[in-house]
Amino acid sequence: MPRLGPVTTTHRQVLVDGIWIGDWCLLIAVTEKLEVLAWQWSAGETTAAWSALFERIPAPEVVVCDGGSGIASAVRKTRPTTKVQRCIFHVQMNIRRHLTMNPRSDAARRLRKLSLQLTDVREPQDAIQWQLKLEAWWQAYGHLTKVRTYDGRKSWFTHDPLRKAWNLLFRLSRDGTLFTYVEHSNARTTSPLEGGINSGIRAVLRSHRGMPEAHAKRAAEWFLTLHEIPIDRAHELITAAPTESETPIDLPARTQAVEAPEISLYDTSLSAEEGLWNRSGWAGRS
Repeated sequence: MPRLGPVTTTHRQVLVDGIWIGDWCLLIAVTEKLEVLAWQWSAGETTAAWSALFERIPAPEVVVCDGGSGIASAVRKTRPTTKVQRCIFHVQMNIRRHLTMNPRSDAARRLRKLSLQLTDVREPQDAIQWQLKLEAWWQAYGHLTKVRTYDGRKSWFTHDPLRKAWNLLFRLSRDGTLFTYVEHSNARTTSPLEGGINSGIRAVLRSHRGMPEAHAKRAAEWFLTLHEIPIDRAHELITAAPTESETPIDLPARTQAVEAPEISLYDTSLSAEEGLWNRSGWAGRS
């Protein structure tokens, strides 16, 4: 099984993301230069899985992530001094999913426009102005997020997509994970990781469609390993087979020696030498 050595260098920023391969989620951590640091297999993006990944690398100054479940709590648990940068691109995609590309109401249009303006924030003053605009939106349209509809038996939020979009922007702004890059000059998105590593893994799996899940997992591991180790050094990862002296003496006799199967000289089996499969064209007619 391919495996990278321990990480001893502390990096200023680390990009993390997860990619699903069959029923398994592969969590990956890379540097800003797309150097693969570590990976972790898990059944999902849980706090325990992310914690296992972060414990294998020295605490960075900033972790850039897409906001997957469990990441923030794992960072607080294992790397309390590390800052979190929420991927701006994923935030905008989440807002678009809630409000669509062409919102109907004025409130939704203004909130979507505000999310797109995240791209223009570069300096601390820009971040302050953006937050003031978010507060102004709340003063004008915040009451809509509290309106409920009743049908006599149950109730729900009338403008639920608008409410979810507002809650997302407000929570990220309050937690300080939107504009970490303004102070620490880190990456604003996880796009380099998704385009440079995840897409490469998906390309390998597409080229070898039909592999069993276990083989697909090994293929992903070899892709990550060979991203850091030249192909001419891949043989160094091959573990040596045990020598005769290393073979346990208490193994059953049937596992210590395997007899060569006898070759049938004459029986009822079929073989290619009999000409049974020497056909060409359509059903052997040509």
